[in-house]
Amino acid sequence: MNDGERGRSRGARWAPAGYSALLAGIVLGPLGRPGYLLLRDAVSTPRSYLTDSALGLGDAAPRAVPQDAALAVISTAVDGGVVVKVVLFGALWLAGWGAAALVRELLRVSIGPQLVASTLGIWNPYIAERLLQGHWSLLTGYAALPWITLSAYRIRLGTEEPLRAWAILGGCFAAAGLTPTGAILGGCVALILIGRRNLIGAFALLAAACAPWLMATALSGAGADPSDPTGIAAFAARAEPGLGTLGSLAGLGGIWNADAVPASRTTIFAVVATALLLLTVGSGLRSLAFPGSRVSTAALGRFRSARQHLDTGELRGAAHLWIRRRSCGEAATGTNEPAPGSSAVSESSRIPLRSSPGKADEEPAHGLFRQRQRGRAAAALEATSRQDLDLAYVYRALLILAAIAILLPALGAAPWGRQVLEWLVANIPGTGLLRDTQKYVALALPAYVLCAAAGADALTRRRTAFGARTRQFSRMISAVFATLLILPLLDLAWGALGAIHSVTYPRDWSQVAEKIDGPGDIAVLPGGMFRKFYYSGSAPVLDPAPRMLPRDVLQTGELPVRGHTVTGEGTRAREVETALLQGDSPTHLARLGVGWVLVEHTTPGPLGASANTLAQLPTVYSGPTLTLYQVPAPVERPSAPTTHRYFAYAAHLLWAALLVLAAIAAISLRRPPMP
Repeated sequence: MNDGERGRSRGARWAPAGYSALLAGIVLGPLGRPGYLLLRDAVSTPRSYLTDSALGLGDAAPRAVPQDAALAVISTAVDGGVVVKVVLFGALWLAGWGAAALVRELLRVSIGPQLVASTLGIWNPYIAERLLQGHWSLLTGYAALPWITLSAYRIRLGTEEPLRAWAILGGCFAAAGLTPTGAILGGCVALILIGRRNLIGAFALLAAACAPWLMATALSGAGADPSDPTGIAAFAARAEPGLGTLGSLAGLGGIWNADAVPASRTTIFAVVATALLLLTVGSGLRSLAFPGSRVSTAALGRFRSARQHLDTGELRGAAHLWIRRRSCGEAATGTNEPAPGSSAVSESSRIPLRSSPGKADEEPAHGLFRQRQRGRAAAALEATSRQDLDLAYVYRALLILAAIAILLPALGAAPWGRQVLEWLVANIPGTGLLRDTQKYVALALPAYVLCAAAGADALTRRRTAFGARTRQFSRMISAVFATLLILPLLDLAWGALGAIHSVTYPRDWSQVAEKIDGPGDIAVLPGGMFRKFYYSGSAPVLDPAPRMLPRDVLQTGELPVRGHTVTGEGTRAREVETALLQGDSPTHLARLGVGWVLVEHTTPGPLGASANTLAQLPTVYSGPTLTLYQVPAPVERPSAPTTHRYFAYAAHLLWAALLVLAAIAAISLRRPPMP
């Protein structure tokens, strides 16, 4: 390969990374302005604190672990709003780049189909809906899926240096494990692909990546309580116009919150968009389900035939043909690697070869040499067969996983499916993670990008078989596929047409954070967890107080969803809110461990008779948007024991170590060339 060819090859390898960065920038453009992400469940703040709640040791279940603790540590040096924006951009970028890397290695396709995969990985309804819902940390788990698929595939085949492969898989698990749901997504993909002999190692790495929230659950006991079964109906997948629940999920949509969807998904046009998406994916479905020429399924037949005729001239002829082709490839390239295009013999590298083809290769002088060559040819055929079978298994396993990821949430939205899930969450601790079933549609991503890329590649191959110019036609087909994915969801661009944007907090927040320097936890008014501030926009947002203030903020965890109220875990926050709304005495609040009361103005919400209580409290700070009161002599509630915090620190350090080791492995250890 000359310098020009090497440059083009290197450019083709990095093109999907640049293209994915461009798409991510188009989607997240408004977040480039100064400010903070504050939209529904997404709350970024200038600084957050390593409280018991951030470590998952509070009353509520540790759903935001290790996310909150990581932000608390990093925001001591870097503005927390910048951190969240960088992580979110990185998630979209790596999702697209990972999709391209996945199809490049599993399908061996050209640059055009790789860009199709990148487009689908970034530009789809799942990304749009989760962005609008504010699930920025869940998208890190989504982005890790193609990389986990790739790592598990390499470990299964043993085509990469083991230490590097396992280190990168651990880092992918840790990135996915920024939230518990992401860890479950990554674990599902890896465990079905990695192979039985590697399951123990995969389980160990996954447990290490999940250590922060597993440890928090064990220490706090909050996750041991069953969840409210009302959440199943509230968070069930939703049918979009003209599609039904199954069609919405197949189109990677169907989030429970009808307000957290782009406008294009709220009309009958959603049918057109879903049809085009499924048409793109379906174009390559047959290529993966029945690999044919893409995966040499005939290799199994060759291997079995070789075994049956091991002592006959048939295997001898196959061995000689293999040697001659390998030798010609060596002579053409001047190396020990086969010539480009000689993929049929690429697995024969274990056969010793002469520097050039000759008579001695065709007619061995000794019977012993001939016998060894026959055995090595059989071994090469066996290796080829096994790798081909592994690749076919990966294709089909991902297709089955995608089908399950679509069908089960659809069944969970049906009446009898809801009953089953309600029984699970009411009786089995930890199964509350299953209530938002549409999250798990992300498991369809690897199969979807493979199918879309395979479809673009298959159309190119079919047309070029009749003499068309391959490169130009491949680019045209890929451009058509990308257009079919982008145009129906054009309102994802520029932050869903401005819905995702940066906000600026009033100065009152920093003033209040500086004033809180005494004992006691913080109670907040109005009641409830959601706010509508004048500076945050029209959508409700989670109260930023728990992440903005240096003490634990007591909130009930109750979620008003689709006409239902889903109760949270723990009782103390509920007692405190009830006492405030009933106008109880400050003494009662002090006995409950409350040292501060924060009133957030300019937002609707229940205040009850709290004015009676507030009138008896000294005012510490009063501003246009916030007023802070201090409760005298609060009874110190026992915080998490020191040993519990040490165990939580150790679990978080283990999680962080996986990320660091993966980065070192990716940078310092070179992966050998793929066969």
